[in-house]
Amino acid sequence: MRKTENGAIDQGNDKISILLADDHPVYLEGLAMIVGGVPDFDIVGAAKSGREAVELAEALQPDVVLMDVHMPDGNGIDSTRDIMKASPHIAVLMLTMLEDDATVFSAMRAGARGYLLKGARGREIVRAIYAAADGESIFGAALARRMMYYFESFRPPEAEADAFPQLTAREKEVLALIAQGRSNAEIGGLLGLAPKTVRNHVSNVLNKLQVADRSRAIVVARESGLGGAGKT
Repeated sequence: MRKTENGAIDQGNDKISILLADDHPVYLEGLAMIVGGVPDFDIVGAAKSGREAVELAEALQPDVVLMDVHMPDGNGIDSTRDIMKASPHIAVLMLTMLEDDATVFSAMRAGARGYLLKGARGREIVRAIYAAADGESIFGAALARRMMYYFESFRPPEAEADAFPQLTAREKEVLALIAQGRSNAEIGGLLGLAPKTVRNHVSNVLNKLQVADRSRAIVVARESGLGGAGKT
């Protein structure tokens, strides 16, 4: 099911073409054994760096890329972003040892179709590849639960308009994360903001709420229903 450069399906190949990207030889070999053992799958290449993953994705136009987060010469998240810009029809699945919220949501913002831990069983990886090739988004069970809790902690901006009319939509997002007890670094990772930008937003929130510190802002926010889900 390999696609041509314009995204059209090559009818001459019914298999799902897959590019592997991981700089750990042992894991890459094991991954190749899992994927290569499925008749419907066709491994078209293997990359050992972020830059190589981007170059091979552009040249080979695979249906699915299995991408490690941490690689030399360009990390997996930045590489995913570059692949999406050039070939948005390619489905990228992140495979990593990391399960922190900042990494998960950074991968989602970069355009990843799914996010699985490297400890996932072979059948879970196989199922994720089929789903991604069919246009679905898929995440491991534990990560899916955490995503649900995260999104449930936010209400649409209009739902908070009466409570905090003085805050911008972005400031309300920052306040919701403050109410969850998130640090500035975590807020920056979740919202894709630079540290200085986060500090400015936090300062604006405190000033507009007329509170002296974060602890008081948390009280005010939670009294209004923000941040109830908290950290998971």
